[in-house]
Amino acid sequence: MTFDKIYQYNFPTTIRFGAGASKELGAYLKSHNLSHPLVVTDPIVAGLPFFKKIVALLESQGISVEVFKDIHKNPVKSDVYKGTDHWDLTKRDCIVGIGGGAALDVARAIVLRVNHREDLFKYDDLIGGDVYVTNDIPHFITLPTTSGTGSEVGRSAIISDDQTKQKKILFSPKLLAKIVFADPLLTSDLPPFITAATGMDALTHNMEAFIAKMPHPLCEGIALEGIRLINESLEKAVNSPDLESRSKMMMGSMMGAIAFQKGLGVVHSLAHPLSSLLDTHHGLANAVNIPYGMEFNIVGSEDKFRRIARALELKDENGKAVVSYLFNLNSQINIPHKLRDIGVKAEHIETLSDLAIADFAHPNNPKPVSREDFKQLYLKAL
Repeated sequence: MTFDKIYQYNFPTTIRFGAGASKELGAYLKSHNLSHPLVVTDPIVAGLPFFKKIVALLESQGISVEVFKDIHKNPVKSDVYKGTDHWDLTKRDCIVGIGGGAALDVARAIVLRVNHREDLFKYDDLIGGDVYVTNDIPHFITLPTTSGTGSEVGRSAIISDDQTKQKKILFSPKLLAKIVFADPLLTSDLPPFITAATGMDALTHNMEAFIAKMPHPLCEGIALEGIRLINESLEKAVNSPDLESRSKMMMGSMMGAIAFQKGLGVVHSLAHPLSSLLDTHHGLANAVNIPYGMEFNIVGSEDKFRRIARALELKDENGKAVVSYLFNLNSQINIPHKLRDIGVKAEHIETLSDLAIADFAHPNNPKPVSREDFKQLYLKAL
């Protein structure tokens, strides 16, 4: 693969991947007789030069753009309701999500809500709500600006309850984007911390998906290649980025999102409560917790860890070497090793443990996780 060329993949979403792919958005909209997009993003991205250039280019092509950016970094239900109100008020004909996981999750949830107006959490997949996603949805397009969640190729959105902070999953194959414009140049101005945190999120998706207990050989193959690509590119993307490292990270991120339809595990159940309770960046929460969660999973999954070690080209092909690799990688990209360094205190542990055991991710972990296990993992990481 050369990194200055645009490629097309279909899996099943059409993906236009490569430097400059974002410039194709206007022509795509016009070819589908779409002229009034609601562009959903976050407040930070909305102020960046590349975003303003995208909007200006669309407007120069006769496209009427409305921007919705009133969202939290860990999205909540009220964000989605406000965005749907904006859709109604401005009479839009499609939705374009531009941003990282938060923006794309809110965009996808608005896509759902446009023609499904009962309480948003009726559609929570964890209570079988996907069966109620029966109506048509607006034309939906995604442009990722980070290499982390891979939400651009996903079919679910994670939205928290405003009051309880519990995360809900809105899911349906209908929520897949019609097309993704995956342009690594949109990540070129990411600061090192965001590159590091989102990159570790992508690595966590691939690793947890690979060892998740549900059998899915297709996802496992994708996850191993995602691990390899991220290993080759994350440290460079953080410390001395170039187009190749940014491109490999974006591809590895999308591969992680495809792979984790197989399931996630203990690391995400450790991380989600940090975001909902303490508003910790999701990628950072995964990054600090992944060495401890992977260590917990070694016994019983020795063969899986041997294969991960091979993908990482480690000298010792075992779980202990993988855990050491994760600690070393965090050091190389300036991620702390301890939860106390990201604002977690001893008095948070009990509440975090309650939230973790209630989380949706760990039932797919390769070994069962009890509330006491979560408490001990938090204490070890503290």
